[in-house]
Amino acid sequence: MDLRKYNVYFHTHTISGIIICALLYVIFFAGSFSFFRDEISAWQNNTSYVAGKNEVKQDFNYILDSLSQKHNLRGRDFDFYVQRHQMGTYVNMSISHDTTISKVPVKKEGGRRGRGRGNNEDSAYFQYDFQSKTTSDYSSSYDMGEFLYRLHFLAQLNQVPIRIGTPFGYLVAGIVSFLFLFALITGLFLHWDKIKSNFFVFRPFSKWKTVWTDIHTALGVIGFPFQFVFAVTGIVLIVNFALITPYSKVLYEGDSEKLYQDLEYSSGESYPYSYKELKTDFNLNQLLADIEADWAPTKLARMHIKNYQDENMHVLVETKPDPKHNFAGSGKLVYRVKDQQILLEKAPNTESSYIDHIKALIYHLHFGDFGGKPVRVIFFVLGIMGCVVIISGILIWLVAREKPNIPAYKKKFNFWLANIFMAACLAMLPVTAFTFILVKIFPDATQSDMYNWYFYSWLILGLYFIVRRSIALTNRQSLILSAILCLGVPIANGIFGHNWIWQTFQSEAFDILLIDLLFLILSIVSVIIYFKIRKHAYNQGVKK
Repeated sequence: MDLRKYNVYFHTHTISGIIICALLYVIFFAGSFSFFRDEISAWQNNTSYVAGKNEVKQDFNYILDSLSQKHNLRGRDFDFYVQRHQMGTYVNMSISHDTTISKVPVKKEGGRRGRGRGNNEDSAYFQYDFQSKTTSDYSSSYDMGEFLYRLHFLAQLNQVPIRIGTPFGYLVAGIVSFLFLFALITGLFLHWDKIKSNFFVFRPFSKWKTVWTDIHTALGVIGFPFQFVFAVTGIVLIVNFALITPYSKVLYEGDSEKLYQDLEYSSGESYPYSYKELKTDFNLNQLLADIEADWAPTKLARMHIKNYQDENMHVLVETKPDPKHNFAGSGKLVYRVKDQQILLEKAPNTESSYIDHIKALIYHLHFGDFGGKPVRVIFFVLGIMGCVVIISGILIWLVAREKPNIPAYKKKFNFWLANIFMAACLAMLPVTAFTFILVKIFPDATQSDMYNWYFYSWLILGLYFIVRRSIALTNRQSLILSAILCLGVPIANGIFGHNWIWQTFQSEAFDILLIDLLFLILSIVSVIIYFKIRKHAYNQGVKK
């Protein structure tokens, strides 16, 4: 590679990397924990989804019967969004299409896609737990699994009052994803000539710049395929509106809803309300049991009931196949209740379209839900490796700019920039463990509580590290805090949740056990790294 190309790749890789490094670290860190989103929910709720999955029945009839005690259900639409662990569902109940029952105007179909919680007292949106048969609103059912999942695409930034036509957090996450892909490609070109000769080179007893360079290069090359996949799938998932808009303008003449229907993100079926009472008996649980028997193995994903108890009542059922049997596929059934006719049937395990394959490839590769816990553990390790690559990149950037010919004011700026980035990044693990402990001590914590605990403690710890003005001290003290607080997570679960590690193992609550073991391992690793750093500093004659 000639010198000009090398300089171009070097500077573009460095600039794009330093611009996004702090936000990218947040995305990778939170995204790594998001692979265990269901396990975190089970841990916090003190309810094992693994141990109880064969004993709990998805009783949708009970939900409808319970709602009928408080509301006249005739003419309403129901949307059920079943959670991935199949132990709960989000329920969205619309106002009635029957104007003799509801005087509130019904919003027409085909509007903007979303959860549609409803803004009046006659509608309802809540979470229902099949195991405990309890309901809760979104805020009270919010847990650390949901928090970290949404943090990994910066959803919390959507609350920033910046209105630019799209949620601010999603826009920032999309820009970061684009720049990350750019940094990946330029980084590969930058190190391409030395990949073979330096791939196995690691000099742990050399000066710090050499150590961080070796870590950055080795882990960056090893994790490149994983990081590339996540950059591409992340761009598609988070900024699909920007990718889809040109097609909707040119090919669909601005009809974006028709485009979403062709992509199978929304349904084009429309069923007008007839104002005639349904005479046919209907058992929703039996319908779902028949579908499960015919399409096994499959999992219910979404279900929509149109015009409940009306003669023109229809049920739309969407399922997902087990990835072990069919990596790409989706099931859909449209059922007309009055004559018990199936108007549309697409089996998830035998019929897969081109769109199914593309969507499955993107979703499965991004969420790592196609190979069980082993794949998610591997993805978690690779995600944490990405965090290490980011940290080492910051340190390389700082050390490379401490040359004698660099003006003092530039050195000062470079140090403060790296100091802020390191403080924000390294504070995340102890803050995360600290919040896990608090949600176990206070089991009734709401979404607002978790926001306050996490972000205020992150701010305080980050400011403390920044004020101390020592990256070495930030590194050491963050490791000590991480070791103590991560160890406190399984201890808090034992004391306040009465789920000690040996108890969850005996009861086969492996989802709860996984989180305890994860934090226990993180505590041990933090201790090991701490003593390795002290030893390396001692060997180089650096003050501890």
